[in-house]
Amino acid sequence: MENIVNLLKSGGTILYPTDTIWGIGCDATNIEAVNKIFEIKKREKNKSMIILVESEKRLQDLVDVPEMAWEIIDLSEKPVTIVYEKPRGLPKELLADDGSIGIRLVKNDFCKKLITKLNKPLVSTSANFSGDKSPLKFSDISPEIIGLVDYAVEEDREKVSEYSGSSVIKIWNDNRIKVLRE
Repeated sequence: MENIVNLLKSGGTILYPTDTIWGIGCDATNIEAVNKIFEIKKREKNKSMIILVESEKRLQDLVDVPEMAWEIIDLSEKPVTIVYEKPRGLPKELLADDGSIGIRLVKNDFCKKLITKLNKPLVSTSANFSGDKSPLKFSDISPEIIGLVDYAVEEDREKVSEYSGSSVIKIWNDNRIKVLRE
């Protein structure tokens, strides 16, 4: 785990298992690392990426969390990414055109430990080229993608995700809601 954290702190990129699919990640506050992920995925810069946090405190450090968001997080049976307005302390390269950011409070142990040790939010985007099928297990990841990241985590390589992605819900600070992906 320490090697992965040191790699992330130095601007590296990783393949790792999330609470949904396998993801490509980096320190969400490192602009160069974020840009590397856009290059790896061959993704247009105007398509924002989400970030993962491990604690309610880190979530609250980054955004004002509307009451409705807490209710959705508590009640959701599957992983849920919530799109928040006006994040703090994140590079503009990560934000959507309207200045919002998708953040998921993770529940799986590996991600929680990694983010805690990194002490920063982690970028999470599917471990595929933009437009390709998302990898439910490590063996679904293209060898080319594996070769482009700095490190592929050993954890949970045989496990098949029960989720092909998270629900995505946009919540405005006035508690309006829009489901972007169920």
